[in-house]
Amino acid sequence: MINMVRIQPNIVKWYRINGRDFPWRHTKDPYKIMIAEFMLHRTKAEQVVPVYSKFIEKYPCVKSLFMAKGNDIKKFTAHLGLHWRSRHFIESVRYIIKKFDGKFPDDYDELRKIPGIGEYIAGAIMTVSFNKPAPVVDSNIARFINRYYGLNLDGELRRKREIIRIAYELFKYKNPGLFLFAIIDFTAVICKPRIPLCQNCPLEKECENTEITLCKNKITRPNQQQKKQEGKKYQKLEMDSE
Repeated sequence: MINMVRIQPNIVKWYRINGRDFPWRHTKDPYKIMIAEFMLHRTKAEQVVPVYSKFIEKYPCVKSLFMAKGNDIKKFTAHLGLHWRSRHFIESVRYIIKKFDGKFPDDYDELRKIPGIGEYIAGAIMTVSFNKPAPVVDSNIARFINRYYGLNLDGELRRKREIIRIAYELFKYKNPGLFLFAIIDFTAVICKPRIPLCQNCPLEKECENTEITLCKNKITRPNQQQKKQEGKKYQKLEMDSE
């Protein structure tokens, strides 16, 4: 297995130069991280920014959201196109108030018990808010792990045991929250689903992905085809001139 010490600093270094900036990346408050993740579900980050900012301004903490009316919350979630999300906001804070006296637990399994918080959100809160490693795996991160380590796994990658195991090791970084933001952007911009930008990847030399060859071929193949076409044109011209 390739040394992970090589992966972490290189992705973080890339992120410091090329990373995106969002308001939820400037806080360690687990409440705000949870709200951001609820809103980001199947929604582009750029669309979430204005809704998130206004929401946090009106409901800055667990207790303020606990006191809110359901219809008022729906006004915010309506802007994101999924009305059912408002249920997560309400049920989650009720549970946190009742079970944890308004404070988020710093335990992964306890976080998973909160309504609306799945494996990914629990992992995000653990890494960002509590600076503890956790296997934070979405489809993009799973794809990166599958490619980089040449696992050649199929199906729903983020559910594969090997992917989750490696992810947990990856997040054993001095600042796992920073690494999370870094790998999110890295997998969205460089290690893309269809045509990864292998030539711009700082990890290209160590990557065991067989698709790297395909990436390079996609760059050189058009030139080879052009040469063949030019050769056919040249032969045709010679025949016409005889």
